[in-house]
Parts: sequence; structure tokens; C-alpha cells
Amino acid sequence: QVQLVESGGGLVQAGGSLRLSCAASGSIFSIDAMGWYRQAPGKQRELVAAITSGGSTNYVDSVKGRFTFSRDNAKNTVYLQMNSLNPEYTAVYYCNAPRVFAPAKAMGVMTILPPLDYWGQGTQVTVSS
Repeated sequence: QVQLVESGGGLVQAGGSLRLSCAASGSIFSIDAMGWYRQAPGKQRELVAAITSGGSTNYVDSVKGRFTFSRDNAKNTVYLQMNSLNPEYTAVYYCNAPRVFAPAKAMGVMTILPPLDYWGQGTQVTVSS
């Protein structure tokens, strides 16, 4: 079983910064691309940033230049540095790993299981004006 645990959310004034972390733990062989989503009250969950296993990133236009997505593959941890925050960014932020490969052993032979999709529990980010 794999768990994603986010941390780093909180209350910050407009113009401030926060750094979110998402640590994956459990039986992990490798993790492909990962994403940060956010869901504001009354709105649908949206993807705001994505990162490949090699570190290439992509961002929704509204956060380009403000957010930086990075990962430490050795620690199975990703980070979202959020700068110049404004109240529109208030939301619950979720970490997603849609393709997590886990090792298994069957009759003494190591195999890699088909990838599974995992989500974190979410961390609240509140930006006050």
C-alpha cells in the first residue's frame, strides 16, 4: 500500500509564499509523472502543475511564474513552491501520483505490479487579502 501525505499548507497574507510537500511512502518501485491539483469552494478540482519523472514541468497559465514544482526521486517527495500568492489561490491542494509502480515477489521471482493511482488527503491553503 502506498500513501501520499501533503504538508505545508496554512494561512498566508496576499503576496506571501508557501511551500507544499507531498511525500510518498510504502512499497514503491517507481513513480511516473505527478501533479498538484486544487479545489476551491464550489469549484471543480483542477490541475495546476505537473512534473515528469525526469523533472520536466508544466503549469496552468494562472500560476506560471509564481509556482515552481520540483521533485526528489530519492525521497519520493515532490514540492510546490508558491510565491506571490493572492486570495484567488485559496483552495485545498491535492497531490496526485497516477502511476505508481510497486514491486512484488511471486514464487521467489520479483515482478513489478501494474501501476496504481494515488491521491493525498489534501492541505488547505488560505490567502487573506
